[in-house]
Amino acid sequence: MSTTESPAIERAGACLVAGGKYHDIDFARRELLRLLAEHPHVRTQVSATFEDTAALDGCRFLVSYTCDVRPSERAQRALRSWVEGGGRWLALHGTNSALDLPRPDGVESPRCFPAFAETLGSQFIAHPPIAPYRVEPAEPDHWLVAGIDPFTTDDELYLMEHADRDALQPLLCTRWRGEAAGFAESDWTSGPGEHLVQYLRPLGDGAVLYNTLGHCRGHWDMFPLRDYYPKVERCSWNLGEYYELLRRAIRWGLGAAS
Repeated sequence: MSTTESPAIERAGACLVAGGKYHDIDFARRELLRLLAEHPHVRTQVSATFEDTAALDGCRFLVSYTCDVRPSERAQRALRSWVEGGGRWLALHGTNSALDLPRPDGVESPRCFPAFAETLGSQFIAHPPIAPYRVEPAEPDHWLVAGIDPFTTDDELYLMEHADRDALQPLLCTRWRGEAAGFAESDWTSGPGEHLVQYLRPLGDGAVLYNTLGHCRGHWDMFPLRDYYPKVERCSWNLGEYYELLRRAIRWGLGAAS
């Protein structure tokens, strides 16, 4: 291409934050980079934490797949400001989690980053043992989920706390009540039986798109709690529906409206 030619499509900067505990982060990182690479004009910077806030300056789109990665107050302020300024953030699975373990009464979820959780629209509290559950569209006409029939996934069912549930636009949901064995806050037998699986959280000129699905774990991902984990878990990563949701979410992150 000569210097006088205009590109057919402009370069788009993206940031991927993939890091944390108890998950096969290498697998998730690889799959997300592969999906981002379906858009040749996207150039992706990869980090393991949220602390490289300077990277956001040239970034149109942020994707995060983390577990118990706790941003500093400085990073929390920068993330919120970036979203309010028009950034789009696809937050996946354990991005909203903080875990203290082991504890005698189970895994605790400390409310240690309220500003971060408020920006995301949720904080993870617990999940029941992995088992199949049904995911249904909450707004079937929205293009991010339109045409995706209800499906069953074998994944972690996220039980979350919302600072302002009314500020969220539900896209996918599930229904469940019961005991979240292994967590300090284990009793979910009463209260709302509907739980969000995917939602939009508008914020200023930007938005967060949160999808709780996508647990994954390999044999060596529970270290140092366990030297070897007997079962490889891929959960929703085994489903075509999940990849379709991710592809649409990436298009959304790059500015698509349908």
